[in-house]
Amino acid sequence: MRAFRFWVTLVVGLGLALVTSVSAAGLCATDALDREVCLPEPAGRVASLSPGATELLFSAGAGDSVVAVSAWSDYPPPAADLPRVGDSNRLDLEAIVGLEPDLVVAWTDGNSRAQLERIADLGVPVFWLAPRTFEDIARAAEVLGRLTGHTPVAERQARQFRDGVSALRATYRDRQAVRVFYQVWNQPLMTVNGEELISKAIALCGGTNVFADLSRLVPRISVETVLAADPEVIVTAGRDDADHDWLERWQAYPSLSAVASGNLYLVSPSLLQRPTFRMLEGARELCGILEQARGRP
Repeated sequence: MRAFRFWVTLVVGLGLALVTSVSAAGLCATDALDREVCLPEPAGRVASLSPGATELLFSAGAGDSVVAVSAWSDYPPPAADLPRVGDSNRLDLEAIVGLEPDLVVAWTDGNSRAQLERIADLGVPVFWLAPRTFEDIARAAEVLGRLTGHTPVAERQARQFRDGVSALRATYRDRQAVRVFYQVWNQPLMTVNGEELISKAIALCGGTNVFADLSRLVPRISVETVLAADPEVIVTAGRDDADHDWLERWQAYPSLSAVASGNLYLVSPSLLQRPTFRMLEGARELCGILEQARGRP
């Protein structure tokens, strides 16, 4: 399960910011918990508590302002050299406070609210993120850019991301639907429902997530459930780019449409499973896979 927690850290690490403004209290923004966070001036020292938030801060032009990151924050490369202050299970609050951040960026599905309330009580602003759509990613980057004084860069990057998403949507809008099973984890066997961003990438490419109607965001399922759903395509990221073990297990079920057609695919884990601007690259890869699958009998 330690390895699974690593995947969860990748997949959920950023979010949705709703409103930004400049008021008498300073630079203000409303976060994913519907809390208004106000800074007297743009943050010059930021602690990022998820890999996704770290990526977005760098994409927004604020990389030089990041003074600490969470475990697994390995992109862009300079992030790997920054001090680590914990992971989704435990944060080093003393280390975070000791770095004197002007802003802490947290994520709702991974960080401990109790721990971060203690930081907030010390007067350190905490901004919570929780993305569920591609637009959320763009807006989160824009807000982080404004809170750190890098609005032009953030807005430019967000615009390019939106344009790329729109282009994919236009290209694959009328493509033949393909039934897709996206395997998140092997033991236990896990997938995503329709609210998870990976499922939205599948839809963007003209695919249909066969488990979209399940209630949990990342539900556990059984092999029998997959057999009953009979997906035409099985996609997984495995544990790394070279891990084919998770796909090979399905060869034991030749009656599956995906197996019969040879539609078993491995994708890059850090692209689709980390909700950042690089998810556009992951979506392009996925769209290419589904297009290839459509061409097979």
